[in-house]
Amino acid sequence: MSTRKNPYKGPDHLTLEAKKAGYPARSVFKLEEIDKRVSLLRPGLRVLDLGAAPGSWSLYTAQRVGRAGRLLAMDLKPLEIALPPQAAALVGDALSLDNEALSMFAPYDVVLSDMAPNTTGNRLGDQTRSFDLFMRALGVASALLRVGGSFVGKIFMGGDFPLAQAETRRLFEAERNVRPEGTRTTSYEIFIVGERKREAPLTHEARSTKKEGPREGA
Repeated sequence: MSTRKNPYKGPDHLTLEAKKAGYPARSVFKLEEIDKRVSLLRPGLRVLDLGAAPGSWSLYTAQRVGRAGRLLAMDLKPLEIALPPQAAALVGDALSLDNEALSMFAPYDVVLSDMAPNTTGNRLGDQTRSFDLFMRALGVASALLRVGGSFVGKIFMGGDFPLAQAETRRLFEAERNVRPEGTRTTSYEIFIVGERKREAPLTHEARSTKKEGPREGA
């Protein structure tokens, strides 16, 4: 039996701080930092939160978009918290474009995905499953975002990471990588941000010849 200490066992100070502020999880501070660094959210926006449970990102987003905004939070599990009137929380498949409920407030200004696979300890397998979740979330964003809209998706660093970056650059005018300060030191997660969705995605040929502009590092 392994005696290695589980770094995720027990609440840390950020978990306790989130609970004190009324959020179910410490992940709220990651979105808050991303929001500040890329000017992501503002009053009046329409936002889709994919894989929203337990609800920290949804509650923060609903507060940021205000009464004039709209938020749809979708997950296979119900949220652990109540959301304000401008937000709707539905139980369903957040990654299926056959799920008509995803279009409730479309076209969206922002699509968010903090989804991650249940980790197994097999790093390669976990990275592969994370890449698949990211790409499916990016596909939802491609279909439901307005032109000029933004996307934020979590992914585990691995061999497929450059492919996720390249597809984001194909769909958006700008792509940057953000590793929030609130990320646990033992985690290899990072967030890819796509800014200003293109009216027409680049072809693979155009993408391969297009010069890359400066991007924010992890």
